[in-house]
Amino acid sequence: MKQTTNSILMIRPVAFRMNEQTAVNNYYQKVLDGLLPATVNAKAQQEFDVFVEKLRAVGVDVTVVDDKENSDTPDSIFPNNWISLHGNGDVALYPMFAENRRLERREDILDTLEEKGFVIDNIMDYTSAEEDGFFLEGTGSLVLDRENGKAYCALSPRADEELFIEFCEDFEFTPVIFEAFQTVNKERKLIYHTNVMMCLGETFAVICADCIDDKKERKMVLDSLKGDDKQVILITEEQVNNFAGNMLELKGADDRRYLVMSDSAYQSLTKKQIAQIEEHVTILSSSLDTIEACGGGSARCMMAEIFLPRE
Repeated sequence: MKQTTNSILMIRPVAFRMNEQTAVNNYYQKVLDGLLPATVNAKAQQEFDVFVEKLRAVGVDVTVVDDKENSDTPDSIFPNNWISLHGNGDVALYPMFAENRRLERREDILDTLEEKGFVIDNIMDYTSAEEDGFFLEGTGSLVLDRENGKAYCALSPRADEELFIEFCEDFEFTPVIFEAFQTVNKERKLIYHTNVMMCLGETFAVICADCIDDKKERKMVLDSLKGDDKQVILITEEQVNNFAGNMLELKGADDRRYLVMSDSAYQSLTKKQIAQIEEHVTILSSSLDTIEACGGGSARCMMAEIFLPRE
């Protein structure tokens, strides 16, 4: 199974703002004082459009779907949390922590993908777990090593262990389970999504090992990555705060590999880290300041990878 794809799904926002329902455990979100909601949304749309342009310019196949007008879906720009699209034709739909994020799941998006020639054979629907208060937020909660058949998951209020194991059984992944923390007002709190503190490429991994407080768990995760011959590139918690863990490897034209990240993530990296990354891939970055501040998510969260077979 290949690790990287050339095709992604992105949702253009119409009512982007800070989501008060997710802010309860996403400590990266901020209120931008003095900005009207319409201004915040316009800035987010501008960042989104420039980002899509940069991706398309290097040959990434981007399917853009507009969010629906008049829907209370401030986080729709982050589709990777509610859907994943797999190489065997399976689509997984995930249970979401915030009630207003459940409105992001749309069947018409699947129709759009089929119209583009992608084949959907089967829908694995985990969303009924919401009724019991259990959540697993897609490739936010799951960082998948498709080639080596492993799924990494930092448990949190948005990543339930039993659901994660069920997913791994259904999709034939070996689970790698740990807890990751960040310091909030001098307290250690669980990081809400795994993909904030780690990213997996074909031949490397970017990870903040310092977020894994338990030494045995930390060693287990690092051993797992190194055992699969991935070069481990360590980042700091301060860099995680600048979304340096929230990156995604994609293929552009001629199968050239890119590591896609925000400008703030790129600017937080040291020269040594940049050199380590560039041994493997070309870096592509874009300014996502408004989206990061209000949404508490970055480049990786905005892209739902499409591995579906084509007709």
